[in-house]
Amino acid sequence: MNSTRFGAWLAPGAFILIWSSGYLAAKAAAPHADPLTFLSVRYAGVVLLMLTLALLARAPWPSGRQAAWLALTGLGIQAIYLGGVWVAIREGMSAGVAALIVNLQPVLVAALAPLVHERVSPRQWAGVALGLLGVLLVLAPKLAGAQLHWGPVALCVGALAGITAGTLLQKRHVPHFDLRTGQVIQFSASLAFTLPLAWAFEPMGIDWNPQSIGALAWSIVVLTGIGISLMFWMLRHGRATAVTSTMYLVPSVTALMAWAMFGERLTALAVAGMAVTLVGVSWVVRPARPESAA
Repeated sequence: MNSTRFGAWLAPGAFILIWSSGYLAAKAAAPHADPLTFLSVRYAGVVLLMLTLALLARAPWPSGRQAAWLALTGLGIQAIYLGGVWVAIREGMSAGVAALIVNLQPVLVAALAPLVHERVSPRQWAGVALGLLGVLLVLAPKLAGAQLHWGPVALCVGALAGITAGTLLQKRHVPHFDLRTGQVIQFSASLAFTLPLAWAFEPMGIDWNPQSIGALAWSIVVLTGIGISLMFWMLRHGRATAVTSTMYLVPSVTALMAWAMFGERLTALAVAGMAVTLVGVSWVVRPARPESAA
């Protein structure tokens, strides 16, 4: 088994576990930090980390055209997506509703797959629909009685549009780049976008305590340094529809983590939803074959 095939087998599981932990990091940080301020510090930390790694390894820098695309896709995948979700939750939207809106991404990616020269088979479309049904079942207890307000909903829809557009544009225009220098560019653009908004609309307060420091360190090193890098690697070596469909598993894994760590209730309906989601994702991913290494 070559390294690409081994990575294609290992990366999705590792990515799902890491990405799912992001909701727990947000839960830990939310009471202690303004969302855009926290994200700005997170982006600055990622830039510092990746720049250090790039300089130590003498990593190659992208061309001017590639850098422009990386900055644009970074705004969608990081700044708009994370900023929209975090602010929406801070404004009162339940995490369940936010997760449901954002988990429409595989549907949008499948619908727009021709833009990146991908064909979605009927079996994959069935998997996309089944995966969404499973997410609904997992999140059903959190959706009960949820009140919707247009402001937070608009923020989550904007977040959905941002990460979908960023994913597809990156897959089409800049699929191959050094993960260290590329993330320096992406997160520098995200920082330049987010920091002025934090300064304009927030008190920019962070209560530095073990919870907020731990959440920040986890967000920089694990969620971004490893998690985002895994997502980009999967986009490089796989199909966008298959990669984004693995995100259907995030609510299930997050629910299991919250049950184990915080004692949150895990219903029989949620467990059934996890099984349905797993089947749906398997239908989407199974036809994909890993591409040869760049």
